[in-house]
Amino acid sequence: MRNGPPVKVLSVVIPVYNERDTWRELLGRVEAAELPGLARQVVLVDDCSRDGTREQLRQFADEARAAGKIDGTGLDRYRVLFHERNRGKGAALRTGFAAAEGDLVIVQDADLEYDPCDYARLVGPLLDGRADVVYGSRFRGGQPKGYLKNYAANRLLTFLSNLTTGWRLTDMETCYKMFRRDVLARLRLEQDRFGFEPEVTAKLARAGARVVELPISYRPRGHEEGKKIGWRDGLRAIWCILKYGL
Repeated sequence: MRNGPPVKVLSVVIPVYNERDTWRELLGRVEAAELPGLARQVVLVDDCSRDGTREQLRQFADEARAAGKIDGTGLDRYRVLFHERNRGKGAALRTGFAAAEGDLVIVQDADLEYDPCDYARLVGPLLDGRADVVYGSRFRGGQPKGYLKNYAANRLLTFLSNLTTGWRLTDMETCYKMFRRDVLARLRLEQDRFGFEPEVTAKLARAGARVVELPISYRPRGHEEGKKIGWRDGLRAIWCILKYGL
């Protein structure tokens, strides 16, 4: 029998699409990230990869079945889920959120742009009760990070989002969003692709969620390295800002 208060768990939800060369390294970084006082659960969702990632994850899933449970929590340490057709990042996240069992949930891309070492900083406002959601900003506390056109697009989308939500974010499009799971579970999300970012932001604001934004590290990659977002996704984001914000 365990003594003391229940162990809080952070569920790391990782949508994966055609990342055969990066997901294993990313998983190693997630497992190595320091989380004092927290256990972690990893939820991987393959969105019908076609480059060999899917087969790698099936093998990993077989191996993970023998990995046991997170000590003292009774939750699966790893959950590996598969889409039978490519549905988009937003759809993969909904699948992952439904499977996540932790008290807290964070979105983690599989492409090595974001550093799991930032988890320990982001979790603070949630653990001390100051926030319901924490956004990790690539643009606070330093020089702009990323390619100029992407930076300009992100700042425009964030500006438009702030106009409709009343929030004062610097990076609405950030991957790193860490939620209290009970707050996230009350949102009805529907966007299948990158419209997830403005949708979840608008719905959190409308629900009265308390947000804190903290600086994070960031190593951008280009389309030649596999980056998947494009100008059509930017137009879709504007449409989502108007739809859900107004």
